[in-house]
Amino acid sequence: MTLWKASTVLFGAVVLTAATGGAAVAAPASPGGWQESGTSYVNSLTGSQGLASRADGGLLYRGLGSIPLDLRVKGWGHIGDPDIANGHTFDAYQGGDDAKSKMYAVTTPDGKRYLYEHQLDAGEKLNNSFAAVSPDAQWLVSGEWGDQNRLQVFPAPLLNSSTPPTGGALAQAGQISLDKPVRDIQGCDFVSDTRLVCASNDASKELFPEDRPVLQVDLDRALDGKPATGHVTSLFASPQRSLCSGSFETEGVDYDTARRTLRVEVVPPVPCLVTTSVYAYRPTTG
Repeated sequence: MTLWKASTVLFGAVVLTAATGGAAVAAPASPGGWQESGTSYVNSLTGSQGLASRADGGLLYRGLGSIPLDLRVKGWGHIGDPDIANGHTFDAYQGGDDAKSKMYAVTTPDGKRYLYEHQLDAGEKLNNSFAAVSPDAQWLVSGEWGDQNRLQVFPAPLLNSSTPPTGGALAQAGQISLDKPVRDIQGCDFVSDTRLVCASNDASKELFPEDRPVLQVDLDRALDGKPATGHVTSLFASPQRSLCSGSFETEGVDYDTARRTLRVEVVPPVPCLVTTSVYAYRPTTG
C-alpha cells in the first residue's frame, strides 16, 4: 500500500466489529498451476501489510500497528511485506512524501535489530513495498509503486558480508529488468532461486487480463549482484470475496518452501477491512 493510503480509515474502522469473509466455494485450479486450499483471517491493524513463514510453519504478520514507536518517531510511517531468511526477519520501511531514503530493518533470531538505510538514487521512487530475500540469503529484492519495468536488488543486509555488520548505508546491486511492465506490486517472494511470485494491486486489466493479478517472474539466472532479466507472466486473479462491497486491496504474498504453500493477502472493502483475508494455495503439479 502506498504511504498513508487507507491508514486513517483503518485506524478508525478498527473499533468496528464487522466481520469479513463469505460463503465457502470450491475453487478450481488456476491457469498458473495453483489450487486454492484454504482461507484464514488476521487483524488488519497488525497483519494487513504482509506476512512471512517461519521455519516451524508459523506465520509472521505485519500491519500499521507493527511499527515500533522509535521508528515511527523517526518518520518511518509505513511497513511493507516482510521476509524471513536464516531466522532473520527483514522489514521494509517507507517515509513520508518528501523522503529521500528508504530503510530495511533486520531483526536477528536473538532479537537484535539493525537498520540499513538506502539513499534514493536518481529517478528512484521512495516507495518500499516489500522485502524478499533470495534462497541463498545473499540478495534482497524490493520494489517501487506505480508502473515499473524493474525490481530492485540489494545485498541482503547483515547476511551478505558486503554490508555493515551492525547497520548503516545500503547501496543497490544489479537490478532485475522485466520484459513486461508491472503495476502496483505489493509483495514478492521467492519460490526457487530463479522464480518469484508477486502480488499486484492493479485492477485496471490494462497490463494483464486479471483483476489484481498474482504474477510470476522467472529470472534468467540466480541473483549474483549483477543485472538480471525477468520474464513476467500472470498466474491468477487475487480473490475478492467479502460481505462488504467496494474496492479490495491485494497486499502481501508468501511462499512456504517446506510446506509448498503460497499465501496471498487481500484487504476487503470498508467496513470489513478490519480483518484481512489470507488465501492459501498448493501447486497442482510437481
